[in-house]
Amino acid sequence: MSDFFIYLQLGFDHITDPRGYDHILFVVALCAVYTLSQWRQVLILVTAFTIGHSITLALATLQLIHYSTALVELLIPITILITACTNFFYQEPKSRSLSTTRREKQRWRYALALAFGLIHGMGFSNYLRSLLGREADITKPLLAFNIGLELGQLLIVGIILSITYLVLHLFQSSRLRWTLIMSGIVAGMAISLIINNPLFAK
Repeated sequence: MSDFFIYLQLGFDHITDPRGYDHILFVVALCAVYTLSQWRQVLILVTAFTIGHSITLALATLQLIHYSTALVELLIPITILITACTNFFYQEPKSRSLSTTRREKQRWRYALALAFGLIHGMGFSNYLRSLLGREADITKPLLAFNIGLELGQLLIVGIILSITYLVLHLFQSSRLRWTLIMSGIVAGMAISLIINNPLFAK
């Protein structure tokens, strides 16, 4: 297996690893207000997140930016909590047409995903730098790792939207109730991560 596919696999495994579930929680929070029929909107949303984390992942791995690891580890659950809380106020428009108000709301969510992606990218870079060590050329490993992350995200999104479809159609659950349940669970887990963060504890 080539180095490219090794790093691609590592990127995929990193974001789908249940032991590092903070990034999974963020993707869940992003998708909580959408259904399977809205997969295009979700794809754009996840792409915005990918663009954000790709930028800081590259800059941090190339050591062009420097930051406090402890601070980033605190900021990541904060982004999860904020995203989950915005879902409590999300209102699905009655009309299927894209009104000006709806477009503005969608742009706001895309901008939020992009901004929070910048923070998560710094979290990804800690793991990637530990893998690279003193490797001379990091361009291909960086690209492969990023692609692996994206594939992992898409898998998580597919699972979330599929579960949502089953809950709404097979069990006839209310969409609002399901959104609140998912977002509430994610918010609770994010609060736990924040409280147990060493910086917060100080």
